[in-house]
Amino acid sequence: MIFMYSKNVTLNLKVNAYGNRVLGVIKEKFGLKDKSEALNKILDLYGDEFVEKEVKDEVILDIINDVEEMKKKNTKPISFDELDKLSGA
Repeated sequence: MIFMYSKNVTLNLKVNAYGNRVLGVIKEKFGLKDKSEALNKILDLYGDEFVEKEVKDEVILDIINDVEEMKKKNTKPISFDELDKLSGA
């Protein structure tokens, strides 16, 4: 089970002149139709350095196992803060 981001989001961005030129060059280099695709290309190339594209199965299973262990230890519901700590967020 792998989760991928697939929903598009509309953003209103302001970029400086240099950013605009970079997007234009990326657009032409990769034969993209617009600067939005150029920005997405840059994010595809370098985004993994900051955020994982996919949630790996073992991460999900670890969270499920941790939640099950907490359920056994506690009878009270698990808070979102506790879930964040378990997930490393």
